[in-house]
Amino acid sequence: MPRNSTRLTFVVLATGAGVFAMLQSLIAPALPTVQHAMHSSQSTATWVMTAYLLSASVFTPILGRVGDLVGRKRTLVAVLMAVLAGCLVAALAPNMGVLIVARVAQGVGGALFPLSFGIIRDEFAPARVSGSISNLSAVIAAGGGVGMVAAGPIVSALDYRWLFWIPVAVVAATVPIALRYVPESPNRAEGSVSWLGAGLLSAWLVALLLPLSQAGQWGWGSVKVLGLFAAAVVLFAGWLLVEARSRTPLIDLRVMRLPAVWTTNTAALLFGAGMYAIWSFLPGFVQTPRSAGYGFGATVTESGLLMLPMLVAMFLSGVLGGRLAPVVGPKAQLTTGAALGAFALGFLALWHDERWQIAFVAGVFGLGIGLAFASMANLIVGSVPAEQTGAATGMNANIRTIGGSVGAALTSVLVTGHLQPSGLPYGSGYAHGFTLLALLCLGAAGAALLVPVRRAGRVTGPAAERAAAAPVRVR
Repeated sequence: MPRNSTRLTFVVLATGAGVFAMLQSLIAPALPTVQHAMHSSQSTATWVMTAYLLSASVFTPILGRVGDLVGRKRTLVAVLMAVLAGCLVAALAPNMGVLIVARVAQGVGGALFPLSFGIIRDEFAPARVSGSISNLSAVIAAGGGVGMVAAGPIVSALDYRWLFWIPVAVVAATVPIALRYVPESPNRAEGSVSWLGAGLLSAWLVALLLPLSQAGQWGWGSVKVLGLFAAAVVLFAGWLLVEARSRTPLIDLRVMRLPAVWTTNTAALLFGAGMYAIWSFLPGFVQTPRSAGYGFGATVTESGLLMLPMLVAMFLSGVLGGRLAPVVGPKAQLTTGAALGAFALGFLALWHDERWQIAFVAGVFGLGIGLAFASMANLIVGSVPAEQTGAATGMNANIRTIGGSVGAALTSVLVTGHLQPSGLPYGSGYAHGFTLLALLCLGAAGAALLVPVRRAGRVTGPAAERAAAAPVRVR
């Protein structure tokens, strides 16, 4: 196969991004098993998820920008090596502390998303960019679903360590193919990494996401939570000031202010809140014993199978979205995807007594995820200069993650705020949580309606790149 084969390049990108997406959700259903095997406390075990979240949030936009500057292939290979090392250490981890460190290394893989989108924009023919981004987004969305579905069978048939051994094998085979067949980026941004901006970005993200993920244990009114939220506000303001004054900003705020970018990012924030929260709480809902007055007492494997319609629907709608993009446009797809999410969650808030209702909701929500993922990426890529692709798409992914943290935190307050004498949540708590998430997805649909419509007959190719770059030139 020729070294410039875009088909093989896409396979490499899809494999790397798919593995990272799978690692996001693969460990969550098996976390109680890991906690028991390593004789750890629940509070310590939660850091397996928190460390991964924080690492991905920090590294996704920073390494996306590094790829814009020094070359996306070079950065892609380095990120794949970090993920490989993280999975290997996790598979061999003798205790929870080492596993948490390994999860930090795995979180570096968040940069695979913006790097992959940038490589597609650089290397694929203009007519294939939108469809390829949609297909890659479908793989990313489905990867999260694969993690939820596969965790139970893998742990039951093998051992929880195989949750990491399998990605080790896949990524190890991907790295040499990437080295040989993925071409280096022809488009480079000028300047250097703003390390002050990177440090402030990392600081305010950690100060925001850490209390959101730990508030259930620390208490919403605790000094640590309130202090970190206050620090996040101050650090965020400092970051904005530094980026606005920098000659080579990490994230060009002028790009973030483009109408198509800020409206898409707003939709990403709200839709991410609904998406990640449902991934976190729906398996727990169906695993609740019927003695609680709701739930089905499902095992981890059974709950994963109930989520299977979501996995299938995410992939099919993501791929179909690529075919529909030239006809209906990414704005219509994003609006439809968010509206489907709102409908599914509203249905779930009212009807959740039968297994078929859960499977139906999972399928409809999966259709929404597939459409939304593909359209958000295409809207960002189509609206920013080529040399800003990594930073802009990385920030979009980050904003979606922030939304997920906010949605999960708010849902947790509603679900666990009042507990039965048995210690289980009341069914009304879940109903209120699902209602809130439906409203957030409805807000995402409203934000999507504000996305500017591209003019018909828009020029593509180098001329379009120069025109897009003109008002936001990177100095």
